[in-house]
Amino acid sequence: MKKSIKTSSIFHSRGITMIEVLVALVILSIGLLGLASLQANALKYNQSAYMRTQATQYAYDIADRMRANRDVALAGGYDIALADAAPTSTTVVDQDLAAWLGDVATLPNGDGSIVRNNQQFTITVQWEDDRTEATQANRVQNFVFVTEL
Repeated sequence: MKKSIKTSSIFHSRGITMIEVLVALVILSIGLLGLASLQANALKYNQSAYMRTQATQYAYDIADRMRANRDVALAGGYDIALADAAPTSTTVVDQDLAAWLGDVATLPNGDGSIVRNNQQFTITVQWEDDRTEATQANRVQNFVFVTEL
């Protein structure tokens, strides 16, 4: 014995599938927007991490150069302040500092300083991270490395 489907129930369920499809599209759209936001944040933070890694490498680089020329470093030959111009003479110290400041300058608005306190040196690499959501004044990032020769 076969049951027949009433024609009134067929006409009644016609609009329900359209609503289900629209709800599914809204949920899918929200999910895709969330995924795009996640991807944008990942890109932003990866770039910031890359710049911090570069700054770390540059600080270790000049520390190694100072260890190779320890006596001159302890005498203050490597002391340099932020915003100082790169030395232009041909001494080893000046070539080291010029190369280091050139490397640091590859960071956005990159700059560096070396401050000596007896045998302890504070190496600072500074750059501007424009991907942060901070105000312009707070976009300046610093990596400070303290070492002893």
